[in-house]
Amino acid sequence: MIVEPAPAKLNLALHVRARREDGYHELETLFAFVRDGDTIRLAPAERDGFAITGPFAAGLDGEGDNLVTRARDAFRGVFGAGEPVTITLDKHLPVASGIGGGSADAAATLRGLARLAGVRPDDPALSAIAAGLGSDVPACLAGRTMIGRGRGERLTPIDAPALPVLLVNPGVGVATAAVFAAWDRVDRGPLPVGDALSIALDGRNDLEPPARALAPTIDAVLALLGAAGGVKLARMSGSGATCFALFDRVKDRAAAAAAIRAAQPGWWCLETALA
Repeated sequence: MIVEPAPAKLNLALHVRARREDGYHELETLFAFVRDGDTIRLAPAERDGFAITGPFAAGLDGEGDNLVTRARDAFRGVFGAGEPVTITLDKHLPVASGIGGGSADAAATLRGLARLAGVRPDDPALSAIAAGLGSDVPACLAGRTMIGRGRGERLTPIDAPALPVLLVNPGVGVATAAVFAAWDRVDRGPLPVGDALSIALDGRNDLEPPARALAPTIDAVLALLGAAGGVKLARMSGSGATCFALFDRVKDRAAAAAAIRAAQPGWWCLETALA
């Protein structure tokens, strides 16, 4: 059995610079990862299998095409079929929520298959497979704080402090394509220069205004996070609807989580930290 974590991805800042001719958008983003998320388990088997467990398994039920199986098939297309495997995705992150759940799952699958096949984790072919699966998958494959450019696949490592983080999702889905389509196409400038925390604090998420227009509940999430004691930064991640707050102290994060759970018991909250 091989176990690979698939931690949640955050965009601490996300600057959309232009829409490209290929339909993608030119981005500058600060990727970061937290200590918690989904888990991928792979085990040799007589025939291939794929199962989903966990509190958010139902959100993927009936999917004929999943990024995990696409990652498996793409890996085999490059490195050969190898032995059959059964893959279990333990799904603890909300689906389609701006924190890279599917991308993280695909990246964890690639890492696990590479371990089974004896492929080096820094093999350029593995990164190429990741880029073909989605814009966030290369960053999730690396699994550390990075500045991403292009579609997000051109990565530069940067150090980040292990701050306490609270993630909150109101249970409202927003489609990534719809959010990008609603972006006003105004280039508001590049990422700031500095260390990761300075970039986060001085940066922005250009997808936050269109996402808030499509899903006004995000306003309430950001209002509660922004009003929490000891919060350094409250922002939406990716195309939403998950939002995050950074804190200096664990006790402030815990107090904010308790207050939000009391006010909105149906919302998803995760107390974690930057990895």
